[in-house]
Amino acid sequence: MEFTKGIKDGLPIALGYVPVAFAYAVGAVDRGFPLWFPILISASNFTGTGQFAGTNLIAAGASLAVLFATMLVINIRYALMSLSLSQKMEGFPLWQRAVIAFGVTDENFAVAIRRPQKLTFPYLMGLMSCSFCGWVGGTVLGAALAAILSSLLTGSAAAYYQLAMSAFNIALYAMFVAIVIPAAREERSVLLLVALSVAASCVFYFVPALQALPDGLEIVICSIVCTVAVSLLFPRKEEGTDKQEETPGAEKAEGAPGAEKAEGAPGAEKAEEAEGAPGAEKAAEKTPGADETAEKTPDAEGGKQ
Repeated sequence: MEFTKGIKDGLPIALGYVPVAFAYAVGAVDRGFPLWFPILISASNFTGTGQFAGTNLIAAGASLAVLFATMLVINIRYALMSLSLSQKMEGFPLWQRAVIAFGVTDENFAVAIRRPQKLTFPYLMGLMSCSFCGWVGGTVLGAALAAILSSLLTGSAAAYYQLAMSAFNIALYAMFVAIVIPAAREERSVLLLVALSVAASCVFYFVPALQALPDGLEIVICSIVCTVAVSLLFPRKEEGTDKQEETPGAEKAEGAPGAEKAEGAPGAEKAEEAEGAPGAEKAAEKTPGADETAEKTPDAEGGKQ
């Protein structure tokens, strides 16, 4: 039951992965990689951004150090996602956690973390295996189609084919635009991060002295500098600190309606009115009996004398 539920939740993700994986495979074959290369990368990595960037760096002849640093910067977010998911996972042995960690992606994380119930291993396996099949399936389809068409088409048809296949390279950028724009509208920090990233990329592209840097190093530098700058400008407060500062309980206690009612209760007002009522004053004025008895008791005084 849980496994089937996971498959249903992962089906939209799988359908969205197919065109992006197809574009990745077409781009990899177009860069001269063999048919099996993009399929092996998709089956062993399962990270869209890392695969696009890593394949481009390998094609450009980047060093292993630059490749490692770029992959670390791009994929470090998965460690934070896994840490967040672990808060909803109870009783998972180590081997199950290792399997789930491989299937953590942005989309899988978004679906799993919004589930109100505790996460189970069958549910996560259904969710991640479905999206994984969509990713690998799209890669196989793209690599096979690119290899077949590139070998069959010649002349002007091949030129048009290369032009059409190069258009698939914008698929990843289109996906990022769809992800970033809604977030940039809601948070100024995201908008500033996008603006700084664009400005830094332009600097590295147009400044001749910076063009001599190894391929891929500008991605690492831009990512670190821009994220550090935004984190310093927009620090996040801890939830516990905010709650202590707000202390809504004290405010409620001070301005509680019950206290106001107690102070201005009708009973209290009636009691005050009763104290100053004219009847009470008249009763006090018209009780000469006590004074008269005090004045008209000379016998008692004389007897004492």
